[in-house]
Amino acid sequence: MDFFAILAQAAEDTTREAGKGGIVPLDLIWEHITTLGLVEALTFISFGTVCLFYGWRVFKILVTISFALLGLLLGVWANKQLIGGNVIWLGLISAALFAFMSIPLMRWGVTLLGAAAGGVLTGGGWLAMGLPERYIWAGALVGVVAGAMISFIVFKIAVMLFTSLGGSGLVTVGVLAVLYKYMGAAEKLHDLVYDKKWFLPALLLGPMAIGIILQNKFIKSAKDWTV
Repeated sequence: MDFFAILAQAAEDTTREAGKGGIVPLDLIWEHITTLGLVEALTFISFGTVCLFYGWRVFKILVTISFALLGLLLGVWANKQLIGGNVIWLGLISAALFAFMSIPLMRWGVTLLGAAAGGVLTGGGWLAMGLPERYIWAGALVGVVAGAMISFIVFKIAVMLFTSLGGSGLVTVGVLAVLYKYMGAAEKLHDLVYDKKWFLPALLLGPMAIGIILQNKFIKSAKDWTV
């Protein structure tokens, strides 16, 4: 009975979350979309397309870049906590260290990124189905566990998961930025992003699924590809 009571209460709270600002940072996402320039948007679309369809060819570079960015963020945060100010030398050192460490730990890095991609996949599906946003972590956790397990068993799945997710994210942001600034769809896009919970997950997961299918096909036909 307690389980059903929790679900009932969560369903009632769903409508309140839209007004209070839910877990998903829509304002931050919308800010990135609306501030992206044309050249940046086209670059996002171009690079995202490469990642989406041919990420399996450049996944090692993508892993190194991803961990360098993670190191940069952690370094900047640590710099602010320990030293303060706008000096970013600690962030640069941390970025270089993480990038260097990702090379010998490539398989572990791919596994972690595959697990994260699995979490985004199931979390996005949870949101798209209209389930309570406050419990999106539950849906994401299932994807993280499943993605990590699958990545340990079949390495190429982890490669396809995180490269397709990254490519889809870049393409989605780039296309939305172009539509917002140059296609006269600003008001319509704003309403879709904020009022339709399924809109962003559908835009992200649709190309991601296509990328996974095509990458799997390309990998099978590429006999020289090794991990």
